[in-house]
Parts: sequence; structure tokens; C-alpha cells
Amino acid sequence: MMMQRGRQTYLTERILSADPLELVGLLYGGAIESVERARTGLSGGDIAARARAVSKAVEILSQLAWSLDHRPAPELSGRLAALYDYMQRRLLEGNFRQRDKPLAEVLGLLRTLAAAWQSVSPVSAPANAATAWTPAASHGGPELALQGWSF
Repeated sequence: MMMQRGRQTYLTERILSADPLELVGLLYGGAIESVERARTGLSGGDIAARARAVSKAVEILSQLAWSLDHRPAPELSGRLAALYDYMQRRLLEGNFRQRDKPLAEVLGLLRTLAAAWQSVSPVSAPANAATAWTPAASHGGPELALQGWSF
């Protein structure tokens, strides 16, 4: 329990001090971890754990979609929004049908997006890259990004 609180405190501090690019990376990491937990719950027959993990991943994808700023790159942000929607539907399908294939597919997509995102750094990113993604922190404060989430 104490270790859990320490981890949550560390994560809170990390989120509060992160820039928008880092926040998106943290959200990808949380989504990946949640899908991995959903797969573990599925293989172990833990329905409640699977459902909680899928719900968390769907919430994170919703946050990522909501935080897109469509002005700088409407085509790119539109495609990302559609991809997030697709991943949410696949997660829900995998949960409902108790199938691993949709969960594994989403995990692969998330890992690809996270790897691509990691390759973007504030130093090498174009000047408008940070505005193409506006994480929850800029819409409602960092505490909004933390609501109900423990990675």
C-alpha cells in the first residue's frame, strides 16, 4: 500500500512537471499498461480486472482524442482521432467477446504510436509540434489528466 502511494505521488509529480509532449507519452504508456493488464485479466479469467483495464484504456484514448488540436494539421489529427476511435471499438469488442486478438491488435498500435511519439523530442520537434497535441493539462489543468487514473 505504501509503495502504491509512493508510485502515485511520483506519477503525480511527473505529470504536473511534464510538458505537453511528455504528457502524451505518459498517456500512451498508461494505455499500453492498461491493455497489457486487460490481456492478463482475460487469460487469467479475471473478468473484473479485464473490464477495469479496458475501461481505463478507453478513457485514455478518449482523453487523447479530446486533446487533439485540429487547427495546425487537420488531416493528421483527423486520422489520429479516427484511429483512437477504432482502437476504442476494438477494445470494447475484445472485452465483450472475451477475445485476445482485438486487445493484441490495439496493443500493437499503441506501441507503434508510443515509439513514434518517443522519437519526437522538444529539441528536434518543429515549432508547432507541441500545439498539434494539446493534452488534458492544457484544457483543465494537470489534475484533470490524473482523475481516476493510476498507471
